[in-house]
Order: sequence, then structure tokens, then C-alpha cells
Amino acid sequence: MSVETKSGTRANLDRNGRVSTIHTKSGMTINHGAHGERRFETRRADGTRVVGYGRGRGYAERGYYRGGHPYMRRSYYYGGHSYAYAYRGYNYGGRPYYGYVPAVYYGPAYYGWAYNPWPAPVAYGWGWGGSPWYGYYGGYFAPAPVYPYPALWLTDYLLAANLQAAYEAQAAAGALNVSPTADGQPAWGGGDEAPTTLTPELKEKIAQEIKMQIAEEKQAAAHPDPAASAAVSSTPPSGDQKGADETPAALDPNHRIFVVSQVVSSTNPDSTECSLSPGDILSRVDDTPDADNNVKVLVASSQKNDCAAGSQVPVSLQDLQDMHNDFRAKISEGLGKLAENQGKNGIPKGPPAASKPNPAGQAQPDLTVADTLKAQEGEAGQAEKEVQDAASDGGGD
Repeated sequence: MSVETKSGTRANLDRNGRVSTIHTKSGMTINHGAHGERRFETRRADGTRVVGYGRGRGYAERGYYRGGHPYMRRSYYYGGHSYAYAYRGYNYGGRPYYGYVPAVYYGPAYYGWAYNPWPAPVAYGWGWGGSPWYGYYGGYFAPAPVYPYPALWLTDYLLAANLQAAYEAQAAAGALNVSPTADGQPAWGGGDEAPTTLTPELKEKIAQEIKMQIAEEKQAAAHPDPAASAAVSSTPPSGDQKGADETPAALDPNHRIFVVSQVVSSTNPDSTECSLSPGDILSRVDDTPDADNNVKVLVASSQKNDCAAGSQVPVSLQDLQDMHNDFRAKISEGLGKLAENQGKNGIPKGPPAASKPNPAGQAQPDLTVADTLKAQEGEAGQAEKEVQDAASDGGGD
């Protein structure tokens, strides 16, 4: 079912009658998660892409050139603070894509330590016991009892970061339902479908994916891009400005496991809409996108009211690449946290991290990102009000 407003804004509803996606005439797309989260995305005429989550949270990205090669700076704004990541550009199927570039590289000995098993399994205390997000997701996620190797520790670090961000997004939207059920577990926002649980077997698959990322980053650190220290410019070079043709990392046959990092709208096999939430796990089925630039994935694990676990649904290649980039960024960050915890809380002492800045991964945040997100949120709020008014007037089809 869909609803259209007088201004041309169109909204699609899921099988439960909830608004799933909104497309405005100005080009904004608003995705609503099954748990009340919202995601606004706008592509501007100047090439800027703005993605917001409400309450001034989100990011804006803008392209630039380094040594004549296309790059993109993504400026984030969360909790009143801004920071930025850098991404290297390339072309695939006539479309531009960007891959995450680490801001720092670590020493080869540290990468080796993070890749290989520890001498003995580590029982690590995360200290999440009193955290609201941890209790909320108690029916879906629990840390491993022991960690035989660093990649499993990084797996729980990654999953916790995504779930904590999801909890904050729901809180910002005023959509949390924390009333306990009869068994003492959170109510998970209503509905009949129970969440699956992140199994040890699925976590092992994520850990293996992390090990591959560590190995690839070690290789990249040993063979840095010679253009990494080249001058930065906002002016495109003469001639080919699109970058080299390259298959996105999200389609690499060696990388099939994805952790959802932001609300994504998809379609059930019966053509009704469904959503994926941060912390859901996907396994890529196809190696090439279809005519709509979507890639089929298997939902390996999902939360209540999301696209059902075990189903196969389409996800846009852009969304899949964003998940891969976020995965890499969080693992790079996790490697830094792991280095800080060496010799503490049961984690054995290892070689120094020996981190050093990667010139190609350095990016300064856009100081206007907070104002940009505020303006976008205002536009999104107006569109959502129009949809609500149209739906109450019986404007559905």
C-alpha cells in the first residue's frame, strides 16, 4: 500500500500498515525502521550526499581529489562532536563507489598478534551490565564467555557498537519500548515475531571475516599507495575524472558476511516492504547486481519485526558497500581499542601497536555539517507530517 500527498511526496507502507519509506519530490528518501528509527538521505545537485538519523545526528559527504584520483570526505556529527573519514573512489557499472581508507596503520607485528590465537582463552569483562542498550538487546546479543583469539573479541566489539548506536537512534526518535514481558525480557517494540539470537556459529563467521580484513590491512600498510601523500584539490583533473574501473569490495567473493550498520529498507519475497536494523547479519548470495543495482542477500540473523531470518531479500549495492565501509572503520577502531587493553582484564601483552598516520586516510570534518543536518531534519519532519495528514484523509492506494 502507498500514500501520496498533494505536494507529490509518496510513502510506502509495510505489511503491518506502518510507513516504511517516503520519497519526496525534492529527492529526499526517508527510511523508517521496524523499531522507530529513521534515516533521511538527500543527494544534492553539487554531489553532496547527506544522511541524517534525527536529533542532529548523521553525516555529510563531499568529493575531492588527491593526486588526481577521486576521494570522498564523510563528516560525521554525533553527540555535539564532529569527525571525518576518508574514502577512495572508483567506478563500477557506470556508477561511482568509495572504499574506506584507514586513518592509521599499525605495525606488522601487531597485525600478526591480532590475527593469531592467544596463548589461552581470555575471559574478558566488558562492563556493559548496567548499560540500558545491553539490557534492551539481551534477547538478541550476548558476549562470548571466553575469547580464544582477538578476532572474536573484535566481533563482539563491532556488534556492541552497532547495537548501542541503534539503541541511541530509537531513543532519539522516542520509540523505545522497554516494558518487560512475562519472562523479564524487553518487549522489543511489539509485534508477534520473536528475534533470532546471534549464535556462536554466526559470530565465528563474522570473526573469520575480520581476520581477512586484518590480513588485507596488514598488506596495505606494507605497500602504501604512492599517491597517498599527493596534494589535495577540489578541482578535477583534466581527462578521465571518474576513477579506475574496480569491483566494489562489497562484491568481493571472499567477503560475504555483512553487519547492518544503519536502517535499510528492503522487500519481502511476497513484495511487501520490510526493514533491516543495525546489528542484523546478512550473507551475500549474488556476486553481481541486478538491473535495479540490487544484490540478493540471505538474512542470517535479524531482530523482531525486521526482514525475517532465513529469507532472501534485495539490498542496494550502495547500502552493501556502506555496510562494508562501516565494518572496516569499526575494525580499525577496534584494533586501537584492543591495543589499549593489552595486558589488562585478562588480555595478554603483545607487541606495541606502532600506529602511524596514513596520509590518504586523513580528513578534516566539514564545520557546517551540524547546520546541514538540522536543515535536512526539518525538511524530513515536514514530509512526514504531510504523509500523516494524507493517510488520515484516506489518501492511500
